[in-house]
Amino acid sequence: MKRLASDLPFKLSLLALSIPGLLASPAIQAAEEDMFFSELPIVASVSRLPQRLADAPTSVTVIDREMIRSLPIRDLNDIFRLVPGFQTYPNNTEAARVTYHGLTDEEFSPRLQVLVDGRSMYSSAFRNGVNWAVIPVAIEDIERIEVVRGTNAVSYGSNAFLGVINIITVDPSLVQGFSVTANHGNQGIRDYSLRTGGKLGEAGNFRFTYRQQNDDGLKNQFDWIDSYTSQLFDLRADFALNERDSLQVSAGKISAVTQRGRLRTPQLTESNPTNPIRDFDQSNAYVQLLWRRIMSAGSEFSLRYAYSADEGSEGFINPGNPSGTPPVAPFRYDPWGASGSRHEIEALHNLNLSNTTRLAWGGSWRSDSVSAETTLVNQGKVKRDVGRIFGNLEWKPTAWFTGNLGLAAEEDSMAGSNLSPRVSAAYHFNSENTVRLGWSRAYRTGSVVDYRGSWYNGSKYQFAGDPNMPSERMDTLELGYLGDWRSLRMSLDVRVFHEKVYDRLLVIDRDAGADSIPDGMLAIQDIRMQGLEYQWRWQPFDSTRLVVNQAFIDSDAEYIDSGYPNSTLWALNTKGVHEKRMFIDELSERGSPRRSTSILWLQKLPYGLEFSAAGYWQDKMKWSINTWAEKYHRVDARLGYRFRWGSKNGEIAYVVQSLNGSHPEYKSYGDPADRIVERREWLSFRIDF
Repeated sequence: MKRLASDLPFKLSLLALSIPGLLASPAIQAAEEDMFFSELPIVASVSRLPQRLADAPTSVTVIDREMIRSLPIRDLNDIFRLVPGFQTYPNNTEAARVTYHGLTDEEFSPRLQVLVDGRSMYSSAFRNGVNWAVIPVAIEDIERIEVVRGTNAVSYGSNAFLGVINIITVDPSLVQGFSVTANHGNQGIRDYSLRTGGKLGEAGNFRFTYRQQNDDGLKNQFDWIDSYTSQLFDLRADFALNERDSLQVSAGKISAVTQRGRLRTPQLTESNPTNPIRDFDQSNAYVQLLWRRIMSAGSEFSLRYAYSADEGSEGFINPGNPSGTPPVAPFRYDPWGASGSRHEIEALHNLNLSNTTRLAWGGSWRSDSVSAETTLVNQGKVKRDVGRIFGNLEWKPTAWFTGNLGLAAEEDSMAGSNLSPRVSAAYHFNSENTVRLGWSRAYRTGSVVDYRGSWYNGSKYQFAGDPNMPSERMDTLELGYLGDWRSLRMSLDVRVFHEKVYDRLLVIDRDAGADSIPDGMLAIQDIRMQGLEYQWRWQPFDSTRLVVNQAFIDSDAEYIDSGYPNSTLWALNTKGVHEKRMFIDELSERGSPRRSTSILWLQKLPYGLEFSAAGYWQDKMKWSINTWAEKYHRVDARLGYRFRWGSKNGEIAYVVQSLNGSHPEYKSYGDPADRIVERREWLSFRIDF
């Protein structure tokens, strides 16, 4: 039985790939009015041009509003369990994380670009990464999510190293009146939200959302606590200025508190004095203005300005050196105590150059400022400027061919300059079958701390930045296939990839055991990642939708001899050094599960009931040098009922996660037990006035 269970995802993948040849029956012809498979969606996140999926230069997963509403989730990051090649884990003592193909050595995901209505979620306060605890958007406000599976530095800069998550929110004109939602369940789930929308004069509409989330976190098996709470205020207003011009105004703030630290053992009710239980306070506030002008039938110009401010603090009084050596004076220890701000301006022009050629081109400038008492000692506010110009050209000389050529140049006041090209060719054998071949190059720059950091931990010089640190580089070669079988109400997206990362950056001891020589961010490895992933969708009946995703990946790493200047770590023949090298090897080669599967079933039932179930299978993987995710299988489900009460609409739903029982999703070395994800269930109620 165990063998049968472990082989189930593989057998399902074989079934998915063979179904197109088995179900060529006229009994399942698609209706033209069917919105799910009437046509493949138009996407704009790859080349910054609106394109059919068949014309886009790389693979894209689109998650629409109706699917999001039907999923058995309450946290945004859970959505990405349904994207092939993506991994995530829930909030615990560290903020939830989302990544693609591994490379997860930082606490905050630093290699995956996340956008909300075009605004980047990268933060200088969180080490140039994305803090998923403070993404300022409510799930109910999402219109669609476009996930670019593959590097897209051409369109969005160096932080789009592995891919892009583009979150597009609901048009305010679609939100009228008031809506109240509440979730109550076990593990301390107490969520509340209020949403309202309406007219602003003759030419404007607004949408305002307040949301509060609370839970008690994962099961405390040993010596840690990880409750989570957040509050979000979000406003968007759209104005039609005239027939050609429109203005979008957005503003909001989200604050969140997670808990960190350890309890003292065996007195489990007391904090460990050197790592006490403490609140990690985090926040993001922003304002954005987006002006669009239709210049002609085939030309549009947009100008966007955004300001954001991030803060994080988990400070406590460190009693000094707890070992047998003489103690030092107590001091405030705040490894993530930082505040950062960003001003960003971006211009984008889309135009038709001819009947066969379209161009998206533009430029951006951003200015970051960050201060950190612990990691940027005595440096005050450290500033960083990044300028970028970019262009994407689509050439479609005939119905059977689409070519895409992209190029971006970026100038960084800390990292220097880099050039990111991309070229792809798509061959449309007919309206149902497309094959795509593409190549691209991307760079990833480090954080301000990586370049300028100066961090003392008591008597130890903990970390020093390197102003000459190189950037990571990734070359990608991919082969894609897109099948769009309207008569079968089915689609298949396959991506075969070979990704080579050069100069992978990782924090390394410069000299083992020497407190006076700080650690540093060093380029230590080249990593090769290759594999296959696919997404198969089928709607056999109007009431039934199936989505199957799988990813198979193999990674291999080799050390760079020049990566250890003035370091004796790798020359030492000690058990500890060999163990650390082993951990780094595992991090690079098991940073992504070798096999992962997700299956989603959406079903409309009699009497207005709606059912959804999602299953996830994931191999063992590493999140960081000191953290693992053991192999697990998880099933989530949702049963909902939409009702009408007089003039009011509403919905009631019962949601269960980990329906098949407890399982581990996160483990730290040194912990006597995994962080167990137990069955979580809640009742959700929404009413619209």
